[in-house]
Amino acid sequence: MTAVKVVKVLGTSAESWDDAADEAVREASKTIDDIRGVEVEDQTAKVEDGEVTEYRATVEVAFPVHEEQHAQ
Repeated sequence: MTAVKVVKVLGTSAESWDDAADEAVREASKTIDDIRGVEVEDQTAKVEDGEVTEYRATVEVAFPVHEEQHAQ
């Protein structure tokens, strides 16, 4: 059986929610190995003067927990 760890990551983009989710995964993959899946939990946006200026995607990133190899 494999244990899986899930962490939340917030990605941002000036272009779209898709880009914001991609950014969250790109940034998470810099410090998390073996990402197996993601779930977009929430999409929000920053608005200034009646215009969307920043898209935000909260993403849950899932990856397996690997057992440490102990030296004998």
